Amino acid sequence: MTALRDAAMKSKAWPFEEARALLKRYEKKAPEKGHVLFETGYGPSGLPHIGTFGEVARTTMIRRAFEVISDIPTRLICFSDDVDGMRKVPENVPQQEMLRQHMQKPLTSFPDPYGEYDSFGHHNNAMLRRFLDTFGFEYEFISATDFYKSGRFDDTLKLAAER
Repeated sequence: MTALRDAAMKSKAWPFEEARALLKRYEKKAPEKGHVLFETGYGPSGLPHIGTFGEVARTTMIRRAFEVISDIPTRLICFSDDVDGMRKVPENVPQQEMLRQHMQKPLTSFPDPYGEYDSFGHHNNAMLRRFLDTFGFEYEFISATDFYKSGRFDDTLKLAAER
């Protein structure tokens, strides 16, 4: 073991404690998919903010700690629940009245009040990616809308309906 790995295995810092707990799951066998998946979620009903940053930062801290103590590859997915219905109109966006007409509709099903993207959800997803990229996070972005439309959720949805 390296000195860094030795120190990480003894560290009391919470990311290393979480990483060690995760590593215990794979003591006997590495994951069949060949990597450990970390995931954060985002509801794009408004613009990214400090809470969004904190969610991705905390997950990234644990991911990086895990990478120090393990040779198992990792991935980080940032999942946007952009099919979620808009529950309130954010006060910091234009065209408030237009947005009020779309309450409870999926965020990717009504216009972008800025007129730049296909929908309000697409606009906020783009802002999220720009936000995360500005801070240098390494992640894979997934849109619920894209997964539903492409059929990537179909098998799981069918299984849930059967049960």
